Amino acid sequence: MFKSHFWYNKSQRNGIFFLVFLIIILQTIIVFGDFSSDEKVDLDTTKVIAFHQQIDSLQAIEIENRKPKIYPFNPNYITDYKGEQLGMSLKEIDRLLAFRKTNKFINSKSEFQKVTQVSDSLLNQISPYFKFPDWVVKSSKQKPKYNVSSSSVEKFYIKKKVSTTDLNKATAEDFKTISGIGAAFSERIIKYRSKLQGFSFESQLNEVWGLENEVTEKIIAIFKIYEKPIIKKTNVNTVTFKGLLKNPYIDYNLCKKIFEYRDEVAELQNISELKNIKDFPLDKYDRIVLYLVAE
Repeated sequence: MFKSHFWYNKSQRNGIFFLVFLIIILQTIIVFGDFSSDEKVDLDTTKVIAFHQQIDSLQAIEIENRKPKIYPFNPNYITDYKGEQLGMSLKEIDRLLAFRKTNKFINSKSEFQKVTQVSDSLLNQISPYFKFPDWVVKSSKQKPKYNVSSSSVEKFYIKKKVSTTDLNKATAEDFKTISGIGAAFSERIIKYRSKLQGFSFESQLNEVWGLENEVTEKIIAIFKIYEKPIIKKTNVNTVTFKGLLKNPYIDYNLCKKIFEYRDEVAELQNISELKNIKDFPLDKYDRIVLYLVAE
């Protein structure tokens, strides 16, 4: 059985011996041969240095290209992930998110720093990418600057006389007499007042979308709440889900929690029981109960 595999004729055996001989010769040359060169390469030549500089510049370009690019964005909608990418700390991000939960908006980089308390260096780094709505940009450009004088508040805040200083009776034209308020803002204040069925707290002006704190202070300096509005209250025990959502301070999630709690206790004996609901926004309680009653 081995004969067919190991039996060769003379020419085949000579070919095998010659192949083995060549292999031995090549191995000997590789092992014992000296292929080193005594020629030294000067690495300090102008060409070599220029070549290394070119490689370094290409590496720098590649590293820069791999960095995440920052595109213009509205700072009011920074998420945890986005804030971390920008270099903000968790506390700074939490301050921004807490501010936004109050339904307020940031309309300038100075206000962004005031809310988040970011450092000047980080603000200078990311503020060029801030993109605010066009009406905010136009408003900031048209906003006149004044020197505040404590002895002449009326002259500072008012462009002309108003028909009334009652916050709940003032017209759009009255609000437009305040520096920094035009037709858009005055109409926005009127619409929000109608939605609330009247202002019960002067601080509710801060809830008007886009209205800066400085402008709000100007309004409060002139307009006051002389009488609380008469608000039609809804029975929390009989109101429908859709009807409860009409409360300006109740969103879908809170409405759902109130209904779940109402099903659990069968009937609320006192409106203050709302505070027993898990994660109930206690900071909005005094505003929410303006529209609800437990009967």
